[in-house]
Amino acid sequence: MRKVVKFGGSSLASAEQFRKVGSIIKADESRRYVVPSAPGKRFSADTKVTDLLYQCYRAAKEGGAEFGALLSEIKSRYQEIIDGLELSISLEEDFKVIEENFKNQIGEEYAASRGEFLNSKVMADYLGFEFVDAARIIRFDGEGQFDAEMTGRLTREYLKNMEYVVVPGFYGAMEDGTVKTFSRGGSDITGSIVSGALDVDLYENWTDVSGFLVTDPRIIKNPEVIDTITYRELRELSYMGATVLHEEAIFPVRKAGIPINIRNTNAPDDAGTMIVEDTCKKPAYTITGIAGKKGFCSLFIEKSLMNSEIGFGRKVLQVLEEQGISFEHVPSGIDTMTVFIHQDEFAEKEQQVIAGIHRMVNPDYMELESDLALIAVVGRGMRSNRGTAARIFAALAHANINVKMIDQGSSELNVIIGVKNEDFEGAVKAIYDIFVTTQL
Repeated sequence: MRKVVKFGGSSLASAEQFRKVGSIIKADESRRYVVPSAPGKRFSADTKVTDLLYQCYRAAKEGGAEFGALLSEIKSRYQEIIDGLELSISLEEDFKVIEENFKNQIGEEYAASRGEFLNSKVMADYLGFEFVDAARIIRFDGEGQFDAEMTGRLTREYLKNMEYVVVPGFYGAMEDGTVKTFSRGGSDITGSIVSGALDVDLYENWTDVSGFLVTDPRIIKNPEVIDTITYRELRELSYMGATVLHEEAIFPVRKAGIPINIRNTNAPDDAGTMIVEDTCKKPAYTITGIAGKKGFCSLFIEKSLMNSEIGFGRKVLQVLEEQGISFEHVPSGIDTMTVFIHQDEFAEKEQQVIAGIHRMVNPDYMELESDLALIAVVGRGMRSNRGTAARIFAALAHANINVKMIDQGSSELNVIIGVKNEDFEGAVKAIYDIFVTTQL
């Protein structure tokens, strides 16, 4: 059996956390490929190393006096870990190269990637594993798009004779060697890419929570942990704001049929959450999870006989496309159509959009409503349980929350509810209570 294990920034913020990670890796010899993030916060008021690197690079770019002080602070963070682990490794030469490249303004993505690069060197030394720079195997094309085919080939070729390896997360390189990063949280993607390329048996993603929670713990105190979730369910919840795993991390492993196990570095005996392609395992509750976002607005369009006007919806969405605006949901009736849009995207161009729709479809009436939130209620169990939407409506009515929109896909995997921003937390609590608390 072979596993890829990825550890987040909070798992590697200090020497003490490094020791926990080392114990986890050494406890299972199948944990052969390690993907570390950069050191995270050691305490709530601390600064992540990646953020320090961004600040340091900008100071170098602007010729700021604080450049030296920031670079020294970053050095001290790593030296603190090295000393705490009683290692003899020196990063002095690496920091000389970094300082020179910062002064030469080699690129902000290069700067950001050095957190993972340096942390992986320390991790490899601590574990006695081989270090492989992600720039050697994670490849982007000339337009900065991830090149899955080239990455897979390079990863298999480069790692085929290596038993135990540390590969930095978050970044790769263009063909000319220019460092290119994924979006923040991209170490999750690196772990997934390595898992898929090597066709391992399991991808373990270690973080600071014991798995994927049914909903946001900032809204519900100690929400239940999901024991098993499918890729499709996770995709829906991640898109709507659930943040345990980067939403793009599922694609490389899903293609290869490799499950992901979300685990807690600080509670390694907890089973965590298994993320799988599909399962016969019956979910503990009708729903799997609840996630959502604030900050939407809706554009309501009414026109008699709209349903018989060929191309009506396309023309409306074309106006948004021409203004560079994406939409979230488009529920419709016989003579009505509502488009939900990110409010900050829409606000600057609202009058151009309204004028464009008038020109394109000549509506009878239009109305804008702002400060809305969207909530996704997701679960494969909804297919086999009747009355899910009715229970949602009943729970929200009991909490005196007005529903602005409800939209359910034909897959019966999720229900999207629109409410006012100020009702968002209350709505999540009401839905959690009706489907989870009452079943405990």
